[in-house]
Amino acid sequence: QSQLVESGGGLVQPGGSLRLSCAAFGFTLDSYAIGWFRQAPGKEREGVSYISSGGATYYPGSVKGRFTVSRDNAKNTVLLEMNSLKSEDTAVYYCAAKRALYRTTYYLESSEYDYWGQGTQVTVSS
Repeated sequence: QSQLVESGGGLVQPGGSLRLSCAAFGFTLDSYAIGWFRQAPGKEREGVSYISSGGATYYPGSVKGRFTVSRDNAKNTVLLEMNSLKSEDTAVYYCAAKRALYRTTYYLESSEYDYWGQGTQVTVSS
């Protein structure tokens, strides 16, 4: 059975850091583009980081300079390093995978993804 499993969420103070991990089971991530999304209560899901199968990345303005996404194909895992966290970063974070046609392509729309993890809660609060 193919699935994604996120881990690494938790409670952190404003200005702190967290590293989220997205591990794949039942398939190999190196042919997949990955997106990290988040959803806060009462808000729509939004994308926060994207990485192509070849390692090209894209970040929206809300997280650019603070979040870093990377691949560890040997561990079949994608990481999301989050620094300088703010209270508005509080949300459930999800990773998603889409089999990519090209190694340079990342996908911004959540509807394009094939697999989703169950989510991990990130709470930024003092």
